[in-house]
Amino acid sequence: MARGLDFIIKVNTGTIASPTWTTVAAQRGGTLKRDADTLDLTTKDSAGWQELDYGLRSWGIEADGLLVENDAGYLALENAYMTRTKVQVFAQTAAGSKYQGMAVLKSFPIEMPYDDSATYKVTFEGSGALQKI
Repeated sequence: MARGLDFIIKVNTGTIASPTWTTVAAQRGGTLKRDADTLDLTTKDSAGWQELDYGLRSWGIEADGLLVENDAGYLALENAYMTRTKVQVFAQTAAGSKYQGMAVLKSFPIEMPYDDSATYKVTFEGSGALQKI
């Protein structure tokens, strides 16, 4: 059985041709989202049943963790957000399944509570195909 503890998110701090996969430090939560739109193909000949087919697919990753501002992975996300550049993101499950793709940072808030640890959240929206490698 896979445990969420073993779901690791990394960002490429190298180049596309020669990636350097850097873990974003102090991760807590992570979600790999995979969605598909549907196309309604229902006609009068469908005998009262809806008929569907696949439309566009999309993917994304959401993660959160403790804020470690001098971490290389966090700094890569900060730079990508500030410069509006896409990032190559990588996710690995406990069983060793690996996924990667290019993404934009849709959301990147920092939470700074008075009486608790500072944390970050990040939402990646995939740009193009999610590859299982």
